[in-house]
Amino acid sequence: MQTAEALQRKIKTAGDLQSVVKTMKTLAAVNIRQYEKAVESLAEYNRTVEMGLQILLRKRPEALAVIKAEPANRLGAIVFGSDQGMCGQLNDQIVSHALEVIERIEVAKGKRTVLTVGLRVAGRLEDTGQPIEEILSVPSSTSGITPMVQELVMIIEEWHSRRKIDQIMLFFCEHLSSASYRPQTLRLLPIDGEWLQKIQGRKWPTRVLPTFTMDGKRLFAKLIRQYFFVSLFRAFAESLASENASRLASMQGAERNIEERLADLNAQFHRQRQMSITEELLDIVAGYEALAAT
Repeated sequence: MQTAEALQRKIKTAGDLQSVVKTMKTLAAVNIRQYEKAVESLAEYNRTVEMGLQILLRKRPEALAVIKAEPANRLGAIVFGSDQGMCGQLNDQIVSHALEVIERIEVAKGKRTVLTVGLRVAGRLEDTGQPIEEILSVPSSTSGITPMVQELVMIIEEWHSRRKIDQIMLFFCEHLSSASYRPQTLRLLPIDGEWLQKIQGRKWPTRVLPTFTMDGKRLFAKLIRQYFFVSLFRAFAESLASENASRLASMQGAERNIEERLADLNAQFHRQRQMSITEELLDIVAGYEALAAT
């Protein structure tokens, strides 16, 4: 049986661990909100980009002719995960989702180029036999997302122009609520023709008719680059919010386990203390009776 001193040490250790878990829960909740705000802020940016495309497509409908739906010969995949642990099944889920989608596309492994954002998701992909070309680090805050997006945009342009990668897909977790998320897929290339047609057919929101003076092809390329920026930024922000949501759920489970453990340790300590008091009282009574008998 454990001594009262040993139980006190365990109670203190469990209490310290509980404080750490509560701190991590608070940090995860704060981080979730900052990434949620980042996603919300993209809405107006995305609306501006789509309005620019709407203006262009109204004046230059032939731009839609360059969009072709052909089977992919080479695939570029960008998988968003985490660098840090204690985030539940997030990395396992996004890897399973990405591999399932990639297998459906039916592109041979030799024609796949895979880049990961996060060391842990890269390790899980490599465990399945999927080679990783490059691993990027995960930003630690919203201020670190923009430089990473700019780097990815350049990588994507190099993939498409020099290496003739004709299909590029993003795999990330979309944040749903405080502690829940789901794997998501977004195709960057080829551009979705139905999406462009939908934008083209929208009603213009004002009576002022839009126009532009620069070259149509150049404007289209610039707007698509901004579309890439918005899509990649959203993937980063959603993935980071999901990582913290998964961590929050893990910490909530850990907190419940610690509370149960503390309750059990405290009950053991009180029983041990009561037994010690009872033994001391019995010793006193036995000593008194021994003295009285002499």
